[in-house]
Amino acid sequence: MPRSTIAHIDLDALRTNYRTACERAGSARVMAVVKADGYGHGIARIASALADVAPKYAVACIEEAFAIRAAGHTQPVVLLQGVHAADDLADCVESQFEPVLHGVHQLKWMEQGSHLPDFWLKINTGMNRLGFWPDDLPAVMARLEKMNAFARLQGFVSHFACADDADSTMTSAQTATFETATSPWPSLMKSVGNSAAHFIPGQPLFDWSRPGIMLYGGSPIAGKTGPELGLEPVMTLEAPLITTRTVRAGESVGYGAAWVAERDTRMGMVAIGYGDGYPRHAGTDTPAAINGRRIRLIGRVSMDMLAVDLSNAPEAREGDLVELWGRTVGVDEVASCAGTISYELLTGITSRVPRICR
Repeated sequence: MPRSTIAHIDLDALRTNYRTACERAGSARVMAVVKADGYGHGIARIASALADVAPKYAVACIEEAFAIRAAGHTQPVVLLQGVHAADDLADCVESQFEPVLHGVHQLKWMEQGSHLPDFWLKINTGMNRLGFWPDDLPAVMARLEKMNAFARLQGFVSHFACADDADSTMTSAQTATFETATSPWPSLMKSVGNSAAHFIPGQPLFDWSRPGIMLYGGSPIAGKTGPELGLEPVMTLEAPLITTRTVRAGESVGYGAAWVAERDTRMGMVAIGYGDGYPRHAGTDTPAAINGRRIRLIGRVSMDMLAVDLSNAPEAREGDLVELWGRTVGVDEVASCAGTISYELLTGITSRVPRICR
């Protein structure tokens, strides 16, 4: 039989987090960001769980949008990276995908096309990844008017660079730049609100917000965990304890002898490792839990296993399930210990780990 290493997906928690996003968005409507395979939770199941409440989805690329259609959902899907080839525009028209145009090459494809999809324009307000410069926007709009595309233009989007940092002034500066750049076209919709923006007091979210990580229970705010922000964990990652032993004082565990016992220590091996997407850089003292009790990792994470100190769980036995993250140990805690963010952990769980809804 297969090992019991499983990522449990709590769809009720997902829906609760979506409602939280809606409450925080105020008058803005909320499109659910389900890119990167629904942040590692499975794009089809996530889209299905939100199908009766989300009026629009957002993904990175067209293949993710097709996965939503394959799951039977008909809501418009925003392509945050736009299209990657001219021929994709015809698919957007047929399938009700709304590409975000961010470069001159995409404008040229629009000019060459015979049918135009509904679309958005991205404004570069300081992130400096994608988007038209504010000063170039009048010329862009003139080109759209020439190709009779105004009827299809939904509005403008931008993206915040530092919304996770409560002390940064960059978000307010970007917002001001965005408002000034788009002010000549007040009838068009606007969207700037990532997850973090939902937690900034007084931050305008305009017509559409775009929550991502907060839907899955991860924190978008530096120094805060998801539960501290009122979010519920959607994924609980569990793996079985496959052996226990006592390591004598002075003995080591695992590769590189990275952890050496200071005293006789009961430890256990857990059937999960970086081959499953658990972060290799989560070293000694990274929290885990067993039977509701918090324990800690010791030594290096291997490809298929990791070691835990069972001193705080003397009743633990082979076959017991270890929670790597979930309700007892938050994914944000583990991410902090691994020197990364919850986004990377959730999206990094490999296909070797089954996702099971509960």
